[in-house]
Amino acid sequence: MPDDLSLSVRDGLPDALCVLLREYPRDLWESHVRFDGLTRFWLERHMMFRRLLDGMTAQTQGLLDRRIAPERARHAAGRQAQMLLTQLHAHHKVEDMHYFPRLSALAPGLARGFDMLDHDHHVLDVCLHGLVDTTNRMLRAEPIRLHDRAGALNDDLVRFSLFLDRHLLDEEELVVPIILENGAVLDG
Repeated sequence: MPDDLSLSVRDGLPDALCVLLREYPRDLWESHVRFDGLTRFWLERHMMFRRLLDGMTAQTQGLLDRRIAPERARHAAGRQAQMLLTQLHAHHKVEDMHYFPRLSALAPGLARGFDMLDHDHHVLDVCLHGLVDTTNRMLRAEPIRLHDRAGALNDDLVRFSLFLDRHLLDEEELVVPIILENGAVLDG
């Protein structure tokens, strides 16, 4: 993957991948006649991932600030981490195996964008497994180490959130305009 498309450095889609986004800007998506159940469901999944990360961050920060009891914070963060890992992995698998090939065929000029998103999935998978490891270290920490482990988890959550948000925004801005242009041709 070229350095300018790397998840760790890019600050948005390159201009060459914004062709359809200029025709279908984000602020008009929901009012478009082709904004159907599939698109709404898909965007809601993305929002769920953001909320799970926000919840984990709030629990961890609450533990660090001593506003949330350690066991309550551990339980909530562990539950949210498990859901995030399971759901995000399944979501990316469906995208890589089902949606991205179909979408790429509908917009062959944007195939480079789907290669970028696929590469993001691999990077995010490595980061996600690191996040799970950090979460597990916090969950298993002895009381004397809990604050340090929660701090390490908080740092990982901040980094992962930045990567995931960049990926989700770019994915939405590449995918939704293709769907709006072509309709719900992804079903089936």
